[in-house]
Amino acid sequence: MDLDSVYTQTLQRIREQKGDRSRLGMKVLMWISHAERPLTIDELCHALAVEIGTKDLNPENIRPQDIVLRSCLGLVVVDKGPSTVRLIHYTLQEDLRLPNSLPTAHQTLALACLTYLNYDHVKGLPADKAPSLQDAPFLAYSALYWGIHAEEGCSDGVKSLAVELLSHFGLHISATLLLSHMLEYGYRSGIVPLFPGLHCASYFGIVEVVEALIATEGCDINQGDWRGFTPLMWAARHGKEGVVILLLSRNDINPDKPGREGVTPLTLASMRGNEGVVRLLLDSNDVDPNKPDIHGQTPLISASSFGREEVVRLLLASDKIDANKPRKDGRTPLALASWHGHEKVVRLLLACDHVNPDEPD
Repeated sequence: MDLDSVYTQTLQRIREQKGDRSRLGMKVLMWISHAERPLTIDELCHALAVEIGTKDLNPENIRPQDIVLRSCLGLVVVDKGPSTVRLIHYTLQEDLRLPNSLPTAHQTLALACLTYLNYDHVKGLPADKAPSLQDAPFLAYSALYWGIHAEEGCSDGVKSLAVELLSHFGLHISATLLLSHMLEYGYRSGIVPLFPGLHCASYFGIVEVVEALIATEGCDINQGDWRGFTPLMWAARHGKEGVVILLLSRNDINPDKPGREGVTPLTLASMRGNEGVVRLLLDSNDVDPNKPDIHGQTPLISASSFGREEVVRLLLASDKIDANKPRKDGRTPLALASWHGHEKVVRLLLACDHVNPDEPD
């Protein structure tokens, strides 16, 4: 009997279990197959205990680990070292992630994460102190990945819970945990960086939530966070075209507003190779494609330095571009592309009539 037949038969047996064991087994498979990283058995048990519509976690909902595992009839195992749960074979993961297998998985996971983050005991945790994950084992996963699930499955319920969280996001422990993860510097006790809810929704690219937050009274779509980044800058940096389109459609947007070091949305998109966002920004009359940061780094210099061939092509096609504009140290886009060994970018620059290949630093 092939693996697909074994999976089909076992899944059928899981669905035919008595009581709520059937629902539990399928929910476990959904979490393990669609989680953004491997979950510990403790995280999984607390995730399963979240009840949508409640204000706090009911300890009686936390199932014993053996019951959780048995509900899957052998399709789930626990790795002894890190105590993470996984499916018995990677092919099962592939099957469960097919579009029609568990179509509302991301929506369900987003609802659970957001419900947990809005629980009273979680909202009461101080944002400037490292939390005890022993008391809140599902906190780290919820804080880091709710937005990824929400972008994939943003129902009205998800949007409502996200707006509830983000309306007071600056003082929420999840904001500090998310920034620590994004910037890879680890949790720093006593530090609560300014990171408003609109910036967070723009970073994740959740158009419906961004739209809802913009509609709230007093919302400033050009507000800078702790490093001067605007919501547009976060969306541009991470290639969230839907949010960029929404923000650029606003009359009150400043699409060229720089961060504290002078970097602009176009420079961030160019550096990351986000072609769609670069096109959108270049189409805006209020964007200067030659605007440098404090080091003299322009969008073209950034794209050339990182070897972003298609972005370089887009920038060179603009009649506004200064293809020879150097950094403060005198290095041109061609010099930096050559220095970093980006051959295709060098060819593009040499083919441009406006590029002087002998420009010195």
